[in-house]
Amino acid sequence: MSWLDRLRAGLGKTRAQLSGTADLGGDVQAAFTRMDTIEDLEYALIAADVGRAATEEIIEDIRRIGGGNLQDALMQALTLQLEPDARRAEFRKLGFAPEVGRSRVDPKGHVVMVIGVNGVGKTTTIAKLGQYYMERGRSVMFAAGDTFRAAAGAQLGVWGERLGVPVVQGPEGGDPAAVAFDAASARKARGTDLLLIDTAGRLHNKHNLMEELKKVQRVVDKADPGEPTEVWLVLDAVTGQNGLQQAKKFHESTPLTGVVVTKLDGTAKGGILVPIVRELGVPIKFIGVGEQAGDLQPFDSRDFVRALFDVQLPQ
Repeated sequence: MSWLDRLRAGLGKTRAQLSGTADLGGDVQAAFTRMDTIEDLEYALIAADVGRAATEEIIEDIRRIGGGNLQDALMQALTLQLEPDARRAEFRKLGFAPEVGRSRVDPKGHVVMVIGVNGVGKTTTIAKLGQYYMERGRSVMFAAGDTFRAAAGAQLGVWGERLGVPVVQGPEGGDPAAVAFDAASARKARGTDLLLIDTAGRLHNKHNLMEELKKVQRVVDKADPGEPTEVWLVLDAVTGQNGLQQAKKFHESTPLTGVVVTKLDGTAKGGILVPIVRELGVPIKFIGVGEQAGDLQPFDSRDFVRALFDVQLPQ
């Protein structure tokens, strides 16, 4: 099964949420003369965790787009919402269609700090990212910086052994910043292309967690000046709006450069990608629709919207 087929299948619950509560087959102008259709569409979007603010913008965009099929107009409006660059979004509103998809995600520098609460799949995601970049010719290292979660270091160590990736570890319960410093120093000395740093997802209060993440950033910059150039948040799509609130807290403390959304196959809340982009102003780098390494792929808004509505891509 191809990636696009897996994506279509994975988005089945979200697609059912949208199509099951709104008649998307009719004409746009006819739809806006029937209040029940518009109310159904608003309900469906909010139920899919698109969020009220983005839903209102989507309805306005559909009005602006005008004639044609309601599903086509909705697809255009969602694609617009998934554009993180405000200037490019304005171009789209003016009728231009800049390419918003991406077939490859290349970190700006050499160190990616991966953050997120426990349970979202950070460690497994790091392993999948490592395999993705190795398959594209990059040398990779892991840093087991989640020293507070029992066996997290061992879990990443197993992945490292399986993939042939060096893993820098410290003692369980030890200083995560020390692990990050050692790993950043080793990456620089060895000339490794990419270091992925696993981080703590929970301490005894949120303030301490955020301060710990800031400390990790500082020591990495000390060991390898200018790094980390990327801070990626791993977010479980199943958590929906709750996950978005977590993302906002992380973004306030440790500014994000990207988001990786996992478990899209297990939820009807796939619309959460829209407020992630609109409210955080941060691009989605990868999305995941399964447990296998190949089930995590770069996010492409064109593919995502078409897969959501089970529309075949043009050849």
